[in-house]
Amino acid sequence: MATQQQQPPPLPLAGRTAIVTGASRGIGRAIAVHLSSLGADLVINYASNAASAESLASTLPRGAVTVRADVSIASDVKALFDRAEEAFGGRPAHVLVNCAGILDTKYPSVADTAEEDWDRTFAVNAKGAFLCCREAAARLARGGGGRIVAVTTSVVGSRRPGYGAYAASKAAVETMVGVMAKELKGTGITANCVAPGPIATDMFFDGKTEEVVESVVAESPMGRLGEVGDVAPVVGFLAMDGGGWINGQVIRVNGGYV
Repeated sequence: MATQQQQPPPLPLAGRTAIVTGASRGIGRAIAVHLSSLGADLVINYASNAASAESLASTLPRGAVTVRADVSIASDVKALFDRAEEAFGGRPAHVLVNCAGILDTKYPSVADTAEEDWDRTFAVNAKGAFLCCREAAARLARGGGGRIVAVTTSVVGSRRPGYGAYAASKAAVETMVGVMAKELKGTGITANCVAPGPIATDMFFDGKTEEVVESVVAESPMGRLGEVGDVAPVVGFLAMDGGGWINGQVIRVNGGYV
C-alpha cells in the first residue's frame, strides 16, 4: 500500500519580507542569512559595498534584493521601503532589522572627540535608526507579525572608555525604541533592541591592538569574544511569531560581559 509523502512544515517567516540595514557585513550579514533560512524574503541594504551585498544575495537559497541607501537620509530610507514592496508583489514588509552603524575607531575620550565625528556617529546610528523605525512604524504590516528590531550595543551598559559617541548614540536608540513599543499599541507591531557585546567582526578589531583585544576577552565570563552566530538567532526569534510577546525590551547578547 502506497504511503503519502509527508510535506515539511512551512518555514516560520515564509511569505514575509525582512529589511536588514547594514546587511553587507558583520552582524547584519549573519542576521540576513539567518532570516533567509527561516523563510523570509530578504531586502539587503548597504551603504557602499555593492559587491559584498550582491555576493551575499547570490548565496541565499531564495536570493535577495539589494538596495543601496544611506540610512541617515530620509529619501533613501523611503526608497528602501518602496523597493521592498515593489520587489515582493506590493505587499508591505513585516520585519525591519536596523543594523547599520559606525564606530570611531580612534576610540577617543569624550573630551578628545571631534565635533564632526560626534555628528557623523549620531547621523548614522541615531538619526538613521530614527528614520528607519519611523518608516517601519508607518509601513510594516499591521495585525500580526510586524517586527522592529534595532541592533544596539552592550557598551551602553559597560560604558567602556573610548566609546562615548557610539554608546551615547545607541543609548538614544534604546530609549526611542522603548517609547515606540508603546506608541505602536494596537498595530500588532513589536519594537525591541538586541544589544551585542564584543563580537569578532572587522568593526570590532579595527583600530585595536592585540593587547586591547585580549583585555576585552579577559572581561568575558565565557572567556571568548562573541560570534555573529550568537546574535543572529536572537534576532530571528524576535522576528518569528514565538517572539510576539516580547516588546519594548533591550536584550543583551554578551555572554555575561555586562
